[in-house]
Amino acid sequence: MYLSENLKRFRIAKNLTQEDIAEFLHITPQSVSKWERGESYPDITFLPALANILETSIDELIGMDTIRSEQTRYNIHKTATEFQQSGDYKSAETVYRDALLRYPNKPDMMLGLGGVLALQGKSEEAIDLMEKGLPLSINEKQKATIRAALCFLYLKCGKTEKAGALATSLPHIRESREVIQPLMSKEMSEEEINRQIKTILLGIEN
Repeated sequence: MYLSENLKRFRIAKNLTQEDIAEFLHITPQSVSKWERGESYPDITFLPALANILETSIDELIGMDTIRSEQTRYNIHKTATEFQQSGDYKSAETVYRDALLRYPNKPDMMLGLGGVLALQGKSEEAIDLMEKGLPLSINEKQKATIRAALCFLYLKCGKTEKAGALATSLPHIRESREVIQPLMSKEMSEEEINRQIKTILLGIEN
């Protein structure tokens, strides 16, 4: 998955051309070009030689550190989600707070913690984390969910103008302006707002 971009990055860093790599391996430059474009992959027997040529490890070349990091983060979200679905928000919060110590700039961790704080009624801290994490995130589904939850968090904290402005920017999906705006236009109790936040973040109808 990461081999093509890593191969190109390490090759350029070593000031080598695709022709240089091809000559070392006794293959065609076109083969190296295809590897770097992700159109094909080198035979596994080439990996030790490639690592030696580029003065790196096979793990670094194929991106194992990145793969392990992504798997670890997936497991963090899985564990936190299981806690939330069972109603154990405090344990989910602990999972995300510990994760943020390891991954302080990862938007998925910020937004995950923001979500579980919102479910506990810690609205101001939840808003702060969501506002920091949203611009950094590239996960469109997560961003849509968090924006929808933010509408109700703003409403809950008396920030009606921000809530209204954000609601108008929501896309045409489940967490959409067609769904959110009519709800926000009527008087809602804090209990009703909390119920909407829980439905959005956990996908559970109350």
